Amino acid sequence: MCLIRTVSELKAWFAKIDRRSMSLGFVPTMGYLHEGHCSLIKTAKAQNELVVVSVFINPTQFASNEDFENYPNDIDRDYKLATYSGADAVFYPEVGEIYVPGSSTVIEVLGDMTKKLCGVTRPMHFRGVTTIVGILFNIVRPNKAYFGQKDAQQALIIKKMVMDLHVPVEIIVCPTIRESDGLAMSSRNVYLSPEERTQAICINDAFQKAEEYIRANNCISVLQLFKIIESHICRYDLMRIEYIQILDSDTLENITSIESGKIILVAVAAKCGKTRLIDNKMLSIT
Repeated sequence: MCLIRTVSELKAWFAKIDRRSMSLGFVPTMGYLHEGHCSLIKTAKAQNELVVVSVFINPTQFASNEDFENYPNDIDRDYKLATYSGADAVFYPEVGEIYVPGSSTVIEVLGDMTKKLCGVTRPMHFRGVTTIVGILFNIVRPNKAYFGQKDAQQALIIKKMVMDLHVPVEIIVCPTIRESDGLAMSSRNVYLSPEERTQAICINDAFQKAEEYIRANNCISVLQLFKIIESHICRYDLMRIEYIQILDSDTLENITSIESGKIILVAVAAKCGKTRLIDNKMLSIT
C-alpha cells in the first residue's frame, strides 16, 4: 500500500507492478472517507486484482458560495481507511497536478439529465464532476470504476459521458450505505449538530412511507407519492426542501404514472440547518 502524490509517481508505480496484466478497480473520492466509501473499495477489491483510490477535493465542482474551503480533509485518516478496506494505492494529488497551468479543457454532458435535480441550483457542478472524472480516468485508466447510488444523478451522468466518449471503463453503481437509523452516509454529515442529525433521518423515513404506500396500492399516483414525502419532511422544523422528484431511474425523465415492474427514482435534496443533504430511493410496483 502506498500514498502517491503525482502523475509521474503513479505511472512509475504502475510500471513497477506491471499493471497491464491485472484488472484495476478505481474509486474516485473527495476524501474524508466513511463506510460508504469503504464499501466501494471492498467491492472493487473483490472484483479486481488492484484497487486505486483517489482523494481529491475538486474545486471546479464547487460554486463560489459553497463549502470548498471548509470541506473536511484528513489524508492520514483516509489513507488508513483505504488501506483497511483493501486499496493498493491512494492517489492524493495537488490541484496543480490535475489542472496544469493554462488548463482550459472541460468535459460536459449536455441535455436535460444535467439540468434537473442538483443541476437546477448547481448549474456548473456536473461539468466539474465530468471534467475531473474524465481526467482521472485518463490518468488511472481503470477497468472498472465504482460510485455510490446516493449520488444517482452523478452516476447516470458519468455513465452517459463514458458511453458518448467510448471510454473503456465499466461503471459500477453500488448501494447506498446508511447509518443504523437510516441516514445516508455522507462526508457532510459531520456538519450536522446533534439536533439536526436527529431530524435528518426524516428523508429516509419519508422514503419508507412512500414504499409502504406503493405496496398498499395497485394504482399509484405520482402526485400522491410526492405529497406523502413532502408532508413527512415538512413536519421537521430544521428541514428546508430544495426538491422532491419522481423520475425514470434510467433516464431521469419526468413520469406521470408508475407502471407495474417499472423502477422509479425518488430523489430528495434538502437543507438541514446549513447542511445540504441529498438522498434517493429506487421503488417499483411488483
